[in-house]
Amino acid sequence: MSLDQETFDQLLATIRRFVEERLVPHEAEVGESDRIPDGLIREMRELGLFGLSIPEDYGGIGLDVEEEVRVTIELGHTSPAFRSAFGTNIGIGSQGIVIDGTEEQKRRYLPKLASGEMVGSFCLTEPDAGSDAAALRTSARRHGDAYVLNGTKRYITNAPSAHLFTVMARTDPEKTGAGGITAFLVEADTPGVKLGKPDVKMGQKGAHISDVIFEDCRVPAEAIVGGREGQGFKTAMKVLDRGRLTISGVCIGIAERLIRDSLRYASERKQFGKPIGEFQLVQAMLADSDTECYAAKSMVLDAARRKDAGETITKQAAMCKYYSSEMVGRVADRAVQIHGGAGYLAEYGIERFYRDVRLFRIYEGTSQIQQLVIARNMLKEIQG
Repeated sequence: MSLDQETFDQLLATIRRFVEERLVPHEAEVGESDRIPDGLIREMRELGLFGLSIPEDYGGIGLDVEEEVRVTIELGHTSPAFRSAFGTNIGIGSQGIVIDGTEEQKRRYLPKLASGEMVGSFCLTEPDAGSDAAALRTSARRHGDAYVLNGTKRYITNAPSAHLFTVMARTDPEKTGAGGITAFLVEADTPGVKLGKPDVKMGQKGAHISDVIFEDCRVPAEAIVGGREGQGFKTAMKVLDRGRLTISGVCIGIAERLIRDSLRYASERKQFGKPIGEFQLVQAMLADSDTECYAAKSMVLDAARRKDAGETITKQAAMCKYYSSEMVGRVADRAVQIHGGAGYLAEYGIERFYRDVRLFRIYEGTSQIQQLVIARNMLKEIQG
């Protein structure tokens, strides 16, 4: 562990209180307004949530992977939009710099990301390159001591509020696969950076996405993450391994919340003269949900410990993300069913979670992509 047990336990307890006392009461408001109140964002900064995974040397808390997963599970007990406010800062918006950035890049950006002064975002997906990320077309052509970027990125989380983009662009047009891709750090106020209109989504209101458009955007060569061309795709994959574990943690936290709410409702709601929780078919839904959630939690904590021990966990991370995201979808569906008509009404909040969790099976690698990653790694293992 990066923190001693007592300190970490205090952090968990603080976050648990913050979720229950400050975030949960605002869930409906955020769902209706599609906006997180500024006061809550300030409180998140003060708690250090924007720097959970950023090393202490650069102003963060420096949690290891298991610690971050445990914190993320607690944060999952409320609407995922709240975590999304700082999720890119501790995940895909900063980890490329943490893992592969130069010392100058780390000192320039990480303290501001850790404090929340700067919001980071990760630009990989394009209109014609999503699951096939290696097919991206955004170009970066060298002109003297600078590069000129052109292209459009799509579905970019926190783009409307971002100050810094980690942009994947093709620097070698002769290489059509991953080898020609380079990662750039592009500040949002750089001439040539434009934002599309924020997208209206099915769920996760309060978490915003939009297109990011680069039109003859000129950045210095020093903006390349790590200072080396052609390493961008490798950087992205390293970032996604950890990110898939934390997304899994969010799924587990939401599942725990839905199970808790369903259990309470089943204990109180009466039909045929007794609580519906006494009916075996309702009990089966509760049991299935709790069992699957426990299995997901066990998987993710095991994979996180392996990651902290220095193991390569690409397959395990894919397994965790695949299972956890599918699991929380099933749990949410059962929660609606257990609540019956109440589960379909906005008043109870269950239908909001039902919509929110659908995204987990899509972003940071669809379930189908996770299956491919798992199977390909299995084949590599058997082939030696």
